[in-house]
Amino acid sequence: MKQAAVIVDVPTMQTNQPYTYLVPESLEQLIEIGMRVTVPFGRGNRLVQGFVTEVQSIEPSETNLKSIEELIEPTAVLNTELLALGAWLANRNFAFKISVLQMMLPNVMRAKYTKTLQALNIDAIEDPQVKQLFIDRNTITFDSENVPVELLANVQRALRLNQLQIGYIVGNRAKEKLVLAIKPALSASEYDQIRQGLRSTAHKQAHLLTYLMTMSNEYLPQAELIKLLGIDAGLITRAAKNGWVEQAKIEVYRLPKLTGTIETTQALKLNSEQLQAYQAITETVIAKQNETFLLEGITGSGKTEVYLQAIAETLAIGRTALMLVPEITLTPQMVRRVQGRFGAQVAVMHSGLSDGERYDEWRRIKRGEVKVVVGARSAIFAPLENIGLIIIDEEHEGSYKQDENPRYHARDVAIWRAEYHHATVVLGSATPSLESRARAQKGRYKLLKLTKRAQNSSLPTATIVDMREALQNGSNELFSPLLAEKLVDRLKKSEQSVLLLNRRGYANFLMCRDCGYVPKCKNCDLALTMHTDTGRMECHYCGYSEPIPNKCVQCGSERIRPYGAGTQKVEQVLHKEFPQARIMRMDVDTTRRKGSVDQMLTDFGEKKADILLGTQMIAKGLDFPDITLVGVLNADTSLSVPDFRASERTFQLLTQVAGRAGRADKQGEVVIQTFNPEHYAIQLASQQNFEAFYETEMRLRHTWQYSPYFYTLQIKIAHEDQAVAAKIAYQTANWLKQKLAIDSTLLGPAAGAVSRLKNKYYYRMLIKFKNDDGLEMALKELMLAAQRLQKQKVILTIDRDPNNFI
Repeated sequence: MKQAAVIVDVPTMQTNQPYTYLVPESLEQLIEIGMRVTVPFGRGNRLVQGFVTEVQSIEPSETNLKSIEELIEPTAVLNTELLALGAWLANRNFAFKISVLQMMLPNVMRAKYTKTLQALNIDAIEDPQVKQLFIDRNTITFDSENVPVELLANVQRALRLNQLQIGYIVGNRAKEKLVLAIKPALSASEYDQIRQGLRSTAHKQAHLLTYLMTMSNEYLPQAELIKLLGIDAGLITRAAKNGWVEQAKIEVYRLPKLTGTIETTQALKLNSEQLQAYQAITETVIAKQNETFLLEGITGSGKTEVYLQAIAETLAIGRTALMLVPEITLTPQMVRRVQGRFGAQVAVMHSGLSDGERYDEWRRIKRGEVKVVVGARSAIFAPLENIGLIIIDEEHEGSYKQDENPRYHARDVAIWRAEYHHATVVLGSATPSLESRARAQKGRYKLLKLTKRAQNSSLPTATIVDMREALQNGSNELFSPLLAEKLVDRLKKSEQSVLLLNRRGYANFLMCRDCGYVPKCKNCDLALTMHTDTGRMECHYCGYSEPIPNKCVQCGSERIRPYGAGTQKVEQVLHKEFPQARIMRMDVDTTRRKGSVDQMLTDFGEKKADILLGTQMIAKGLDFPDITLVGVLNADTSLSVPDFRASERTFQLLTQVAGRAGRADKQGEVVIQTFNPEHYAIQLASQQNFEAFYETEMRLRHTWQYSPYFYTLQIKIAHEDQAVAAKIAYQTANWLKQKLAIDSTLLGPAAGAVSRLKNKYYYRMLIKFKNDDGLEMALKELMLAAQRLQKQKVILTIDRDPNNFI
């Protein structure tokens, strides 16, 4: 007999303790850890899903254990490593294991679905009983009615031999892509005999028969054959009726497509600094030595080429590589470079893919059909085996931290997986996070530096414009005379410019000049942002919108005016001020359509636009030789955020966007417009002086007792009734104070920077600590208490090392 430990999914009473179930005799030879199963739960024995985390043999005996009802799939969906990672993440981030394990799977496998079993090639199925299941069709519903339990072992073997494929149907959408395909039905001599008997005018039939004579005995998508031979579908249909070919539907992968062609590239010659970094990294990869490197390289120093050559060495010794980029906007560019070097060995994983594409990429990885994975944050859970190298590009970016449960940081997961595989981690950035740089200073990471640009181009020169003086002298509120002059100069030279404004929409808000009324979101305590392209006022937090008013709803005045500027307004002004310029705007509003980011960047690279205007999504990764001017329209947008990292993020953003200029043989210039020209973050970013910024900011962090000198942890409490939220927050704070170590500090509770979001009032506490075992134990109690609070509609969240303080 066997029993299995199962982590079950019961939303109202989650636990990290598994439940023990008896394995039915029919499943004893099939059960594996990492499988998903259906089990009876509770007094009513309602069926719930769960993950098998352990299987044990036991002595036959009478037992009161409930039995596993069925296998959701006859193969494991998570391997031993990912199960162990899930347990670690749940413990570290005060989360339930079930939520972590489900997060590791593609969306389609988490939804309500019908499972299917598909024959990839009926003729290839060796087992006659399994073959009989597909006697009149290629796909069957995978349930006990269509697949008897006694055949599950046979099905499992066929799956492992890639003769069958599991699929999922969500709603009415099939999750495998099936296409009509053909294969030869006759021998080469038979085709030749038929061809000899054709009329002399039957050229297309002769062409098809000639091709069939040399075709392998495998299915080929019919569309590919039609395109290859220049024939029509009617000819294929007639050929099938004549018995010349066999037709069937087969599965093909939905591979993510990039705009244009991907050019194959060869390794470039590394300069001395790049070579030194490459050698240090690959030595540890080859030695299977777990090491974490911080690759600090100025913008344009050739970090990507070091990554690519390190990946090549990793593949050469038979290991796999994983590479993360911070945003999906950067993914197409990086994928283009990685696929240009490694071709079909590369899989892509990010939220911009369709559910079908993500599911297919996940299966390619799980089957071992690819050796390199490129993607955004969630790609860190790719089911790669034998990992030798993990790269996190732009490691300082906040997007590597997930703000929703489970609140993990991809960097922490990367380091855990590298330890498991005895692999190497490379954290790359021109402006590393203070936490990573401090770890390098202490020797926990090894510091590698690239101090010069790869193509020997010089860093751009930067000028800070004091907008207080500019406005006093009658300047345009958006473009100082200096920036306007330099934009005209670039247009005359047919060179390109990049303009950054980290605020989308047309205007920050509307206000009545008579009574002061500002239209606000009905769900959040926030002013609505004006969007002229949609004619609506929008909330960027909850999505609420309403038409732009013509007059004040409070006093009836028509003197209601927009204030502030977003990218829409800047685009409008640019067209007016520079009518000869071709302008491209890139923000969330213009890049909603799938593939639009890649298309826009491709067009800009082909010089179909003179000025690229955008939010922070344009600050990283752009590498175009004709960008010689970068303008920062308002460097202060991130300085006023209520966050101890505000200066750090401002410095990073300005440094990154400034690095887009002058990356080839043309000198670049940067114009930074600001109302805080004396601020150290702006001054040092204009000089691209990370070392001075690091020293300055570290002194302040030490004084304030913030990261990296102290760990931080945020507790948020939310409820629709402000009084209830406040009461629970103060009760929680008073309870926690008794659990804290002497050198730990609790700040708050206090209302959030935005007190109401999505119709809930928020209170938050911030805890600063070094080592506090009592706090860790208390927070685990609080995690369980959060489930009880849910019954009162109170939401309590615990966030380790938070990125968001709103």
